[in-house]
Amino acid sequence: MSENRELRVAVLGVGLMGSDHVKRLTNKISGARVSVINDFDIERAKSIAADVPGARVVADPFEAITADDVDAVVLATPSPTHEQQLMECLRTRKPVLCEKPLTPDAESSLRIVKAEAELGVKLIQIGFMRRFDNEYQQLKQLIVEGELGNPLMVHCVHRNPAGPPGFTSAMAVTESLVHEVDSIRYLLDEEITSVQVLQPRSTTLAGAELRDPQLALYETASGRLIDAEIFITTGVAYEVRTEVVGELGSATIGLDVGLIRKTKPGTWGGTITPGFQERFGQAYDTEVQRWVNAARSGAETGNYVDGPDAWDGYAAQAVCAAGVESVKTGLKVPVSMVDRASVLGSRV
Repeated sequence: MSENRELRVAVLGVGLMGSDHVKRLTNKISGARVSVINDFDIERAKSIAADVPGARVVADPFEAITADDVDAVVLATPSPTHEQQLMECLRTRKPVLCEKPLTPDAESSLRIVKAEAELGVKLIQIGFMRRFDNEYQQLKQLIVEGELGNPLMVHCVHRNPAGPPGFTSAMAVTESLVHEVDSIRYLLDEEITSVQVLQPRSTTLAGAELRDPQLALYETASGRLIDAEIFITTGVAYEVRTEVVGELGSATIGLDVGLIRKTKPGTWGGTITPGFQERFGQAYDTEVQRWVNAARSGAETGNYVDGPDAWDGYAAQAVCAAGVESVKTGLKVPVSMVDRASVLGSRV
């Protein structure tokens, strides 16, 4: 497409994330506009579209993907629908920003990776937004430049004030810890080879199907160790912290130290971020803007992706599958993954 023309985007699924992306594309992102909105709840889709100039509602997600007034797709539908919808994006050669997970399991994610590899062009970007967060990028740069020496360990904390109804122990791994999985792979630039999920005494605030908190222990291919606490129902606020410990020093992000106050009678403190949209708002904005830029120039450059790709989505699902198994057994579980080069060949 011409770089002088706006990227016409179909947003599939306008729940929490999809509606947020519609607002972002309409009010914050340059070079793109929402042309089509799809959701299984037609009335909700119409309500969202009413605030978007020029947007129309399409009931069938596949019709939305193939529409003539759609150049690219934001996929925020329920994960069981992702595989077929992603395959349609590949068939029509339309770049797609897919909210995690890529698909619900590693096997179907691998099918997506293979289908894209056979196509010979990268069209799928997975929505691991932390890679676009300023603090994560600064931490990554410290590692790349050797400021910390060889990274040896990583400590992660992921705390939510509350979880949705019906949230389970397995979902804590697949829906929340998956972000730590991708962050580890991004920061250390290597694959995770095993995971063990430990379950301490559970908070009384957790639902019947959720053991909360949980502690995941990850090991990488080179022997680095990572511990990641996931606590879904703290009742406090949203906290995401990461510390990398290296041979020459350590660095921590996510401390919410923008403002520290001291008041009488001898108290001090600040404000903890209330939710993920506030904490990672900048990351989402950067992620979508860079995706739009890549999608607009892809026809000329041959690359429609500027961030985590289908392989990253598959790798995360493979690690989460081992994590879910460890939730059941409490044991250390090896991660089962195919060799990357055997699928991607020279594209590795």
